[in-house]
Amino acid sequence: MNIQAVPPAPVPARSWNQVEKGASLFLLTVLLCVLGMRLGFSGVWPMPRIDFDLSAVALVVVLASFWPARKHRGLRLGVIVFASATQLVPMVVREPVLLFPLLGGLIPVAILIGCLVALAHKDRGGSPKPP
Repeated sequence: MNIQAVPPAPVPARSWNQVEKGASLFLLTVLLCVLGMRLGFSGVWPMPRIDFDLSAVALVVVLASFWPARKHRGLRLGVIVFASATQLVPMVVREPVLLFPLLGGLIPVAILIGCLVALAHKDRGGSPKPP
């Protein structure tokens, strides 16, 4: 009985830019869900008017950005920063003590942002792409 090993099927090469794009679009989707749920629960738990207005504007901006964000990295990152800021800044202004857990949570976020930036710049180097 002669058994031969079958070589693995070749994996198609993907650009690191596609990884960054996928991660950014996934993060936009998560922000969309958070904004939608927060606005949905505003009828159950009252929220300050400024929070409601900022969340509604952020929801519209995130929804409107999905189509143009497919091609523009700066737009994706700008919308992510804007939508996150509309949720965090009013909360910290009202309760400054919340800044401490947010600063602790900033460490993994900074690592994630650093990884996304590094992946976005990986294909720009002088080395040729694999075939």
